[in-house]
Amino acid sequence: MSVGGESVQGNFWEQVGGRPTFEKLVRKFYEGIATDEVLLPMYPEQPDLEGAIQRLTGFLEQYWGGPTTYSDERGHPRLRQRHMPFRVNPDARDRWLSHMRVAVDSLELSPLHDATLWAYLDRAAQAMVNTFDE
Repeated sequence: MSVGGESVQGNFWEQVGGRPTFEKLVRKFYEGIATDEVLLPMYPEQPDLEGAIQRLTGFLEQYWGGPTTYSDERGHPRLRQRHMPFRVNPDARDRWLSHMRVAVDSLELSPLHDATLWAYLDRAAQAMVNTFDE
């Protein structure tokens, strides 16, 4: 550990390759969203998803130890509050996770990094469910 308590190999964001890795993850994820009839309507700026791509990339970067650009520009993430206007039921959650699994797999991370990232994404997706209505 470093004097500041950080791993001498860097934080997770650095270990997996920094911004290029998170950009690849999020762009691959949104390739799936762009074809999903349930999830795509949740993005008001569609068909241009670039804003959503930049927001999610920034959020994930910050969460994993990268730059704080997300909070600097948007304030506290407030994930549940930001997702409340949308009907996030178990089907939407599962679709989100399915697209994200494809994106995570595309990174070809080490098993430890893959499991660490996936555990967070799964927990986050579970937490966004706000209705059980079909």
